[in-house]
Amino acid sequence: MSLLLIAKNRDFDSLKKALLEKDSNLDVEIWPRVENKERVTFAVCWNHPEKVLGNYPNLRAVSSLGAGVNHLLDDESLPEDIPICRLVTDSLQEQMAEYVLNAIVNYRLHIGDYFTNKQKGVWEQKNTVPKKHAPVGIMGLGEMGSSVATLLVQQGYTVSGWSRSKKDIDGVTSFAGPDKLDKFLYETKILVNLLPLTEETEGFLDLDLFKKLKKPGYLINVGRGDHLVEEDLIYALDMGYLEGACLDVFEEEPLPKNHSFWNRKQIMITPHIAAITPAKEAAEVIIENYKRAMSGMALLFEVDREKGY
Repeated sequence: MSLLLIAKNRDFDSLKKALLEKDSNLDVEIWPRVENKERVTFAVCWNHPEKVLGNYPNLRAVSSLGAGVNHLLDDESLPEDIPICRLVTDSLQEQMAEYVLNAIVNYRLHIGDYFTNKQKGVWEQKNTVPKKHAPVGIMGLGEMGSSVATLLVQQGYTVSGWSRSKKDIDGVTSFAGPDKLDKFLYETKILVNLLPLTEETEGFLDLDLFKKLKKPGYLINVGRGDHLVEEDLIYALDMGYLEGACLDVFEEEPLPKNHSFWNRKQIMITPHIAAITPAKEAAEVIIENYKRAMSGMALLFEVDREKGY
């Protein structure tokens, strides 16, 4: 039996090393160098080639190398009875929370403007946006969203959250369901997207949604690129519904050099680095789920296929 690491354009050598340091008895292979497809029983994937998972007849479970799983759910070659799990670690949650906090502080202190002014040799002081005038709304209160909300509350922000079901997080006002979405948006100035990507949430960040924020709003997208209608973001910036955005995820990655986002000073761009999986932490969760899959046990962070997360 072997554990297979599958990805396009990603170096898996460090993860393989961490797995073997944790358990030297493991048989770890890196796609596409697979000696015997019938021996593969567990796969770890990130941005994997389409339909490749259908090549392994004895596959028992598949893990994403991150919190997102839409790349697995969209793979039609993966049998529906094969369980899927996500990778969630304390470090990933901490990284995400710190990224969002940093993005909010940069917005409130106008750090982007000061960086631009420094390049131009311009000395111009701006008024910091007080925390009381910057209520934060988080869409998606799973493991990542809850960690972000908790840190922001600790830092003195007014925080609300919107999700499928109501959550109980100290200091956070929870809204749940479609009928509460508008009320949530009306009370939000800084919108943080951490929703899972499903058929219902694809294109969710659109002009109609932006119009309902406290004007002008600010968007932080650390969910998935396909959540955002890109042309609606540009229009919302031009019309003053939004005054800026911090984007870590995009429809196409790497973001093409000719993309219009590059020329927009109101848009902060980072290359999908909000939460990067540490190899040693990832190895612990992967091995635990590998052993569970081999024993027929329920997986950690197993995905509900119907919900999409």
